[in-house]
Amino acid sequence: VSQVANLTLVSSACDMASTAYASTKESHPYIRSVCDAAEKGVKSVIKATTSSVQPVLTTLEPHVAVASEYASKGLDKLGEKLPLLQKPVEQIISDTKELMSSRVADAKDAVSS
Repeated sequence: VSQVANLTLVSSACDMASTAYASTKESHPYIRSVCDAAEKGVKSVIKATTSSVQPVLTTLEPHVAVASEYASKGLDKLGEKLPLLQKPVEQIISDTKELMSSRVADAKDAVSS
C-alpha cells in the first residue's frame, strides 16, 4: 500500500483530492458539519475494528508478507511499463491538453487545405 501511495500519480491525485475536500469543507458550513460527522464515524469504526482484526492479521502475517512481495514486484514492473505513473496529475492534464490542442490544429489545417 505504501508503494502505491508513493507513486507520483497517486500521491498527487491524493493531494488534489485532499485540497478540494478541505476547501469544500471550509467554504460550505453545512457540508463541513456532515463531513465532520462522517469523519468521526469512520474514526470510531476504525478504532472498533482494529482490536478485533489484529489477531487475524498476526495469524496471516507470513502470507501477507509473501503477497506484499509479489505485489511490490508487480508494481515495479508496472512502473517500468507505464511511465505515466511517475508523473503528477497536473502534468498529465497539461500534456493531454497540449496533445489535444495539437491534434485539433492538425485537423483544422487538414480541413482547410
